[in-house]
Amino acid sequence: KRATQVAVAGRHNILFIGPAGTGKSMIAARIPSIMPPMSLEERLEVSKIYSVCGLLNNEEPLVFHRPYRSPHHTISPHALAGGGRIPKPGEISLAHQGVLFLDELAEFKSSTMEVLRQPLEEKMAAVSRVAATCYFPADFMLVGATNPCKCGFFPDRSRCHCDLGQVRKYLSKISKPLLDRIDITVETSMIRYDQLNAPLEGENSASMEKKIEEGWEKM
Repeated sequence: KRATQVAVAGRHNILFIGPAGTGKSMIAARIPSIMPPMSLEERLEVSKIYSVCGLLNNEEPLVFHRPYRSPHHTISPHALAGGGRIPKPGEISLAHQGVLFLDELAEFKSSTMEVLRQPLEEKMAAVSRVAATCYFPADFMLVGATNPCKCGFFPDRSRCHCDLGQVRKYLSKISKPLLDRIDITVETSMIRYDQLNAPLEGENSASMEKKIEEGWEKM
């Protein structure tokens, strides 16, 4: 939670590494709730993107909450970056001003991951066709999650039988250029039952949001 709060406050990309069931996806899904509300200008910009994709209706003509997009690891490069005969925004543009969560990051195809490099640098997705090149906004927070090995239980040797070479090979599927654009990496671990059943302590989302908003105002 602390690492996530620091990442959001500093507008950093973050990667969670840990076994299944340690809360990686749960924390990622709650990141928009600790982000400051969008300004009117941001709402209009995001709404335009969703309108182009036909994702708005008469009941909700504007997007009021920060987007949270979580495409499956089988997604194609075109669906992620945008494309089509008549170019439309992809998932990275639909996550504009919000969060793009990539679960099972090591399972994504390398060709799909490569399309993230330019948008992460330029905050813009370029879709080139014969007639013209279209540019779509893509200023998002990248949140990744991956198991530490193929079976997902390393370093629990009572359940994981992967050797260190297999662990390194699995994690090396995440390209170095992409890792260079992820500022914070944090390991998650299993929580014991007595910890899970203990009285609830710690900050709530509203308190975190207030601190993060103060941080954004100083940037």
